[in-house]
Amino acid sequence: MRGRDRTRIGYALAYRLGLTPWEHHGRVTRSEFAALLDREASIHGRSPGRALDPGCGRGQYAPALAARGWEVVGVDCVPRAVEAASRKGVPGACFVVGDVTSLEAAGLGSFNFFLDVGCFQGLSPEQRLGEGRGVSELANPGATLLMLALGATRMCSVVGGVTQEEVEAAFPGWEVVSVDAADTSGLGWPLTTTAPRWYRLRRP
Repeated sequence: MRGRDRTRIGYALAYRLGLTPWEHHGRVTRSEFAALLDREASIHGRSPGRALDPGCGRGQYAPALAARGWEVVGVDCVPRAVEAASRKGVPGACFVVGDVTSLEAAGLGSFNFFLDVGCFQGLSPEQRLGEGRGVSELANPGATLLMLALGATRMCSVVGGVTQEEVEAAFPGWEVVSVDAADTSGLGWPLTTTAPRWYRLRRP
């Protein structure tokens, strides 16, 4: 069984068992995320264009994106999660089953903004490079990427913590604009020990 297949099985099983800490993080840190999106929307202007959410899961972030004017496309490899996202009926959003490691082959069009909350985190090093290639292929000039990833701490050794060097390697040609510690208050253990960071990148 290939590594990519094992990753997908584990991810699908997490939804089946209700073990989705990334959704818990999104609920607890909603105000922080809203402030980050407000900043992003102000930079992109009144008509921010299209946003892609790779690893969208059940579409947790689509309502906030759509409310700020983005046309949202969510991609996930778990059909059950995509179906749940579609049932939310978010105006201006659609969700498709797809492979985040070969986005350029999915015929999705181009985008001005990319939101990755934990997707990059869950991929192998090879898969991370694949996501980076796809995102770069679909990015309009001046596009931005906002990514939440856990740090390379001892606690994250099992799930593969992310370093800035790994992010830069996966997105060559992008400028890392900022790297900020994410809020962990209220998350509880063990998430409080995982050193999550918000990476903001820009495509020249």
